[in-house]
Amino acid sequence: MVKKVIAVVVLIALLGVAIVQAMDKKAEPENVSQEAANMGGLKVGATAPDFELKTLAGDTVKLSDLKGKKVMLNFWATWCPPCKAEMPAMEEFHKEAGDDVVILAINIDPHLDVKAFIDENRITFPIPLDEEDKVNEMYQVLSIPTTYFIDTNGNIGNKYVGAMNLDAMKQYTKDLK
Repeated sequence: MVKKVIAVVVLIALLGVAIVQAMDKKAEPENVSQEAANMGGLKVGATAPDFELKTLAGDTVKLSDLKGKKVMLNFWATWCPPCKAEMPAMEEFHKEAGDDVVILAINIDPHLDVKAFIDENRITFPIPLDEEDKVNEMYQVLSIPTTYFIDTNGNIGNKYVGAMNLDAMKQYTKDLK
């Protein structure tokens, strides 16, 4: 009987710890202001952390190799409705921007069928796979989709949390150095 009581007390304590930790990691709402978006994650003006990932196509992409180019760095997942909603606009932006902007849409759930999603939606920009969740952690992504706009010097010029439309993508990249 004593063992059962101790087990129940331990379980309740663990549940309490889990609840407190979950409350500390609240996700930002979709329509968060950009000022609020900068409260979590990497700050605008910071140097974008370098990373190297394999893409869905099997190529290797390294952020530092893109210095001198504007980069739209998007974090997304196949199960995320706002992520799915912004993909057509990202594809259209990719076609319009051409070589002026590099879009890297980092997938954070590569264990799911990312290829089927990309094929179904006819996505042609690079899809790096964050197999070990290292880049997601490095960029301190709290909510998806989150997009970092990186200038030609490798600094974060802006950050957007939530699904973006085509006009926002154009404006944020236009504002980069």
